[in-house]
Amino acid sequence: MNKIWKTAIIAGLIITVLLLSVSCLGTTAPAGSGNTTGTGEQQSTWDSLWPMLIFLVAIFAIFYFVMIRPQRKRQKEHEDMMQNLNRGDRVITAGGIYGTVESVSEDSVVIKVESGTTMRVNKASVSLRRDEMTQ
Repeated sequence: MNKIWKTAIIAGLIITVLLLSVSCLGTTAPAGSGNTTGTGEQQSTWDSLWPMLIFLVAIFAIFYFVMIRPQRKRQKEHEDMMQNLNRGDRVITAGGIYGTVESVSEDSVVIKVESGTTMRVNKASVSLRRDEMTQ
């Protein structure tokens, strides 16, 4: 599972538990209120949960549009770039090595660096094309 999703799920569970515990503690009827049936107390607890649930949904929506969606978009663009690598493309690896693609296989790329040396690197370690960087 993606690290961002794990963090979001854990944060959401913690926030939910905290909000539910605060709402349950804050809506109990006082001892001398005369409420003996308990139905009024239960109803007021559920009524107070709706604003919190709406708040949680809003937080998750903001979290999705601010963090998860842009990350997915960058990941998809990187995958498209890796699929479209061709011989002669000028690239930069994740390690900061500049080179030109000599050959492409299913899971690796052979790049030629400035000194004429060739290196075989994992296809996923190619960060970007230098042509795209200048645009």
